[in-house]
Amino acid sequence: MKEENKKGTMHPLSIVTSQLVDIFIDLGFEIALGPEIATEYDNFDSLNVPKDHPARDMQDTFWLKDSPGKVLRTHISSMQVPYMKNNKPPFKMISPGKVFRNEATDSTHEMQYNYMEGLVVAEGLSVSHLKGILLEFLKRFFGDSADIRLRPSFFPFVEPGFEIDVWTGKKWIEILGAGMVHPKVLENGGIDPKKFSGFAFGMGIDRIMLLKYEIPDVRLSYQGDLRLNQFN
Repeated sequence: MKEENKKGTMHPLSIVTSQLVDIFIDLGFEIALGPEIATEYDNFDSLNVPKDHPARDMQDTFWLKDSPGKVLRTHISSMQVPYMKNNKPPFKMISPGKVFRNEATDSTHEMQYNYMEGLVVAEGLSVSHLKGILLEFLKRFFGDSADIRLRPSFFPFVEPGFEIDVWTGKKWIEILGAGMVHPKVLENGGIDPKKFSGFAFGMGIDRIMLLKYEIPDVRLSYQGDLRLNQFN
C-alpha cells in the first residue's frame, strides 16, 4: 500500500503564534499590526529612550540608508504611541510581528525574530493587574503548574519595570519584560496620565517556541532549506 504523500506541516513559530493570539483574544485583547519600518520618533523618542542610549547605535539598530530617520523596528513598542493616538482608552491590544537587531547570531539569538507586544490602558490599573493577566496567560499556555515571579528591571518606557520569570514545573526561566507605562509615553500618545494608567509587556515568540518544543537552535527556524525537514 502506497504511503500517503505528505502535504507539509505547520511551522512551530506559526503554531505558537496562533496559540498566543488565541489566548489573548479570549482574554479580551484585540490584534493590532504595524509596519516593520518605523520612524526614529516612534521607535525611540516617543518611548522615552534618551538620544545617547546604546540601542540607537549601528551595533543594535538597522538604520535605512535611503530613508533618513527611519529604522527597521527594534521592538514592537514602536506601535505604542501610534496606537494610543488612534484609540481611546480603555483598551487591550496585542501586536505580533518581526523585529530586527543588528547583532551576532548564535543558537539563541537571530538578527530578526518574532515578537509579541501587549498594551493595556484604563483607569486604575496597577502592577497587580499586570501580574494577574500574565499569570493567567502563562497558565493557559504552559499548564496549571506555571507560576511567575517579577524581578525589578529598567526599560525607558515603563516605570516600574520588570523581568518576568515563569516556573515551568522544572525551573525558573526568564520569558518576557513588562512594566507600567511611563507617564511621559502616555502623554506622547495623547492620554492623560493623571486619569489613566497602563501596562505593557513583550515576549520573544522564538524563545517560547524553543522552550515548548525543546528545539536546540533558533537558527533552524530561518534556514529555509525544505530538504532538511527539520520540524517534521
